[in-house]
Amino acid sequence: MATLSPTTRRRLEIQGFVDVEERTLAETAPWLRLAFALCTAMAAAGTVLASPIYLWSLVPIAALAAAFPVHPFDLLYNHGLRHLTGTGPLPRRGAPSRFACGLGAVWLMVTAWAFQSGAMVTGYVLGGMLTFVGLLVSTTDICIPSLIYRTLFGFPPRSAHDKL
Repeated sequence: MATLSPTTRRRLEIQGFVDVEERTLAETAPWLRLAFALCTAMAAAGTVLASPIYLWSLVPIAALAAAFPVHPFDLLYNHGLRHLTGTGPLPRRGAPSRFACGLGAVWLMVTAWAFQSGAMVTGYVLGGMLTFVGLLVSTTDICIPSLIYRTLFGFPPRSAHDKL
């Protein structure tokens, strides 16, 4: 059985995975990064190519991820990959994670607009920052937008495992 470190558990709680059974979260935690990794790779490609069309095409994906508790890329895992890995479906994403996706949608729009209007340096800086934030959550589960959400609306209490 997979286990979670207290640090990883806390980082996922900050993202909104607070009422998820320990076993389920331990099994699916690595796959919760998939949606962010795919979005980050696509945003990085759009930034490197300075492609407003490519970046604009990501906006609806991020907006849907903000509006619903299941990220569109989670569906790739839930309806395909999990059957190959033998793991369960991903838990629903909480408000902090959805807030992060909403912030990402706005960030993508501003970055795309910068490239579209010829503000190349601004586009590269914004795209680089977005890529960095995406890489951070995709590799370490540290989600800066979720931390902003938690700072504004409160942090969850520490889980029983953290208190031991």
